[in-house]
Amino acid sequence: MTRTPWRQRWRAIAVQGGLLIGLTTLGGCGGGTGNPLDNPPQVNNTAGATGQSLSYAYFQRCVFPIFLQPLQINLNGVVSTNTCAGAGCHNNATGTGGAFRVIPTAQAVDVTKPSNTPDVIRASDMYKNFYSAQGEVVIGSPLQSRLVDKPLLLGVLHGGGLVFASEQDPNVKLFEYWISHPTPSGQDEFSTANYSMFTPADPVAGACNTN
Repeated sequence: MTRTPWRQRWRAIAVQGGLLIGLTTLGGCGGGTGNPLDNPPQVNNTAGATGQSLSYAYFQRCVFPIFLQPLQINLNGVVSTNTCAGAGCHNNATGTGGAFRVIPTAQAVDVTKPSNTPDVIRASDMYKNFYSAQGEVVIGSPLQSRLVDKPLLLGVLHGGGLVFASEQDPNVKLFEYWISHPTPSGQDEFSTANYSMFTPADPVAGACNTN
């Protein structure tokens, strides 16, 4: 008869014992359901801190048009012209540019019109663009935001190549101003306090501030 070496027998016993202890421990997290691998019946999550948002009005008037502009792009020394919302870039239907998506046909929504409530605006294509762009941003920190870093190739790869030669580009200034001026704490993206980002303070007719 072939006998199992004592080291192998001891290892098997130790593994079985560890598994038993592990299952017993899991049983204490299972909420008494009888299944040690089950989830507890209720999970209580603590409330998270409320973060700030960026101005929807400024995005719509000053930032979104940049995505539709024909821009000169330098990709590995080859210069061409395209738009951020173009096919193969960030177009929502045909783009290959990662999570950031643009619906180029989105129409502006008059934020001063009473019937355009937050719920109405949030259901629009323009708001989808706003939401996607804000996802590329570290609020209050332009140079930590992919919306700025990627087209400038600031320490990050951009499949679309170099879009803006420097931070002095007028389009970059608009990005940076938007990111640097979040809504006041406790107010949403439609806060009228952000109308001061225009001169005069009119989100429909005012000029886009950059400083």
